[in-house]
Amino acid sequence: MFKSFARHLRRFGRQTKGSASIEFVIVFPAFMLLFVSAFEAGLMQIRATMLERGLDLAVREVRLSTGSTPSYDELKVMICDGAGLIPNCLSSLRLEMKRIDPRVGLSGGEQAQCIDRRLDVQPVVRYDVGAENDLMLLRACVLFTPLAPTTGLGFQLAGGDADGEYALISMSAYVSEPL
Repeated sequence: MFKSFARHLRRFGRQTKGSASIEFVIVFPAFMLLFVSAFEAGLMQIRATMLERGLDLAVREVRLSTGSTPSYDELKVMICDGAGLIPNCLSSLRLEMKRIDPRVGLSGGEQAQCIDRRLDVQPVVRYDVGAENDLMLLRACVLFTPLAPTTGLGFQLAGGDADGEYALISMSAYVSEPL
């Protein structure tokens, strides 16, 4: 009985039927993981670029306007209009504007604050419009959910937040022009 089993096993080992299927089953998941991660990285880069664009357009409008600085909500609308491809922009965007002393610069360790979806009421952020000739820093933070949060790059990105989201942060500085 053992000899017949060994003979069948040798015959099975010499057959080449289905060898392409076995290679496909082994290689396909790796290629799909690579493809999904590349798509996720590309989408993340597009979103980051669009956030930068929206912030740049809004800061340009604020800097060149002759009048008062827009309110927090007006500035969010300006950024979201310029960004375009950010889903649920108004509900996921958080801004911070503060005056910076040019002789001191930015103090280290401060991180941009993003929206915490677990809270019903969001904590107040600093939104100081500044006075004439003040150096102002404007930071925007938007939260995104990865397309494939359980695989590849999406898994790495989703690990930082309790809700499985990742943050994109953009900063811009300008000087408040005198009237």
